[in-house]
Amino acid sequence: MTRLLAAVVAALLAAATAAGAVARQTDGAPASSFEEFLDGVRRDAAARGISGATLEAALSGLTPEPVVVSRDRAQPELTQSLDTYIARRLTARPAGPRTIATARTALASERRTLARLEERYGTPPAILIAIWGLESNFGRFTGTYSTIRSLATLAYDARRPIFRDELLHALAIVERGDAAPADLKGSWAGAMGQPQFMPSSYLRYAVDDDGDGRANIWTSRQDVFASMANYLREKGWTSGERWGREVAISRAVMTRIDREVPMRTTGCRALRELTVPRPIAEWQALGVRRVGGAALPVSTMTASLVRGQKRHFLVYGNFEAILDYNCSNAYAVTVGLLADRIAGVQ
Repeated sequence: MTRLLAAVVAALLAAATAAGAVARQTDGAPASSFEEFLDGVRRDAAARGISGATLEAALSGLTPEPVVVSRDRAQPELTQSLDTYIARRLTARPAGPRTIATARTALASERRTLARLEERYGTPPAILIAIWGLESNFGRFTGTYSTIRSLATLAYDARRPIFRDELLHALAIVERGDAAPADLKGSWAGAMGQPQFMPSSYLRYAVDDDGDGRANIWTSRQDVFASMANYLREKGWTSGERWGREVAISRAVMTRIDREVPMRTTGCRALRELTVPRPIAEWQALGVRRVGGAALPVSTMTASLVRGQKRHFLVYGNFEAILDYNCSNAYAVTVGLLADRIAGVQ
């Protein structure tokens, strides 16, 4: 799930009641029907050069999908604490050990492709495998919802411009022949394929790595991994740098941090849950230590703090590239930890 999707979900959670009201009324008057809404979509799509044949194939007989309206209220990245999210995916038995074992097997079996992509894009194989694992259970579950139906439902129900735009992008994917409407399937919120790209992300970042003429993020592993690597590179991933590390912080040190290190005030919800970046030496002076009590490594990098209930992490610039993929600190930390486990990073 990309950052775009996570940002939309966060906004919907924050305004769930208001959104539901707007979905059915505007200034006290009943909202337009779903078919009238689709007529507007057809006009906008035609203005973007999408053919009548595509619109007929994609929108004819389309009806809302009620279940997606309820699903947008319960994303685990937003409803589970950092510690709980990590535990359920990496340590709780049997799911955690099974995930790590599957990730290690995938890393070994895809090593040649991933090594080639690392040379081209600068993205570590373990990071790609970790994202792939969390997004689609290593390609085994990509979602069964019709992308076009889901996006149309969400755009109509909540009147969110971002979902309307994504619907138009999905129609553009059909128009250029990359997928038929029936083949566009994914999550309830429109995220598609093994990398769980929103349609706009597909159009910007999907890569035809296997050379068959289309970027197939549904069944081509080469295209899947290349598209993910291209996405991270375009979002600022720096080769050779860590994503972050777990640290030990006492209650007294956390009180000092609260007093001396401000929080960020801009960006998506997860970014606003981070402290402003500070040099590693400043974190060391504040009393932050590695788990086990050792001093932090000497570095010229800056880091922000991610706080959990018991577990805390200093995160670097590459962490923000993962947040661009999915703007959830719980998700991004779990990606980093899983990547470290399967790559043998201590």
